[in-house]
Amino acid sequence: MKISPSTKGLIISIITVLVAFGIYNFFLAKRNYYLVDNPTEKTYFFNINNGEEKTITAGQKFQIDLKKGKNQVKVFDDRKNVIYDSSFVVKKNRGLLNIAHQDYYINEQFYGYGLNKDSLIAARKQTTIDGKLFVNSPIHFNKLYTDDFYYNIDEEYDGVIKNIQKVESRTKIFRKADFLNYYKEYYKF
Repeated sequence: MKISPSTKGLIISIITVLVAFGIYNFFLAKRNYYLVDNPTEKTYFFNINNGEEKTITAGQKFQIDLKKGKNQVKVFDDRKNVIYDSSFVVKKNRGLLNIAHQDYYINEQFYGYGLNKDSLIAARKQTTIDGKLFVNSPIHFNKLYTDDFYYNIDEEYDGVIKNIQKVESRTKIFRKADFLNYYKEYYKF
């Protein structure tokens, strides 16, 4: 059976599209998920939406299932005494549940060709952390839940500029200690 050149071209095109989709899906696509984090030295027990009770130990973080809309969380100490019973609203496809109400910072990083990072940063407000001024206006967060970021605490900023035609920015949430370390490395003044 002889295949016409146009049919060969169609088959090659379909295979190319499937390979490109596979590469993107398995290696390049950004996964959306929700994390619960405990940067303290304590152990907590919690359940979400009256589901199965889970344990989070000191320094641990792991993915959890949340639904968009209103969610409820009950948090217990290591003796299983109720610390609080609260609700929060999920609006986006990724978020961080801060059951220990610890300090986090949401930082914005700029990308683009010919970017004058220093002038962008200098034009922004400063934030005081532990009595020291920090440029680029990192946003302090210590509430129960947030989804106002692009990269979660277990993800890194992109190392590659994706769109060189314009200046873009991405936000990332950091534990306080991780932010201070990142700041010292990235902003070398």
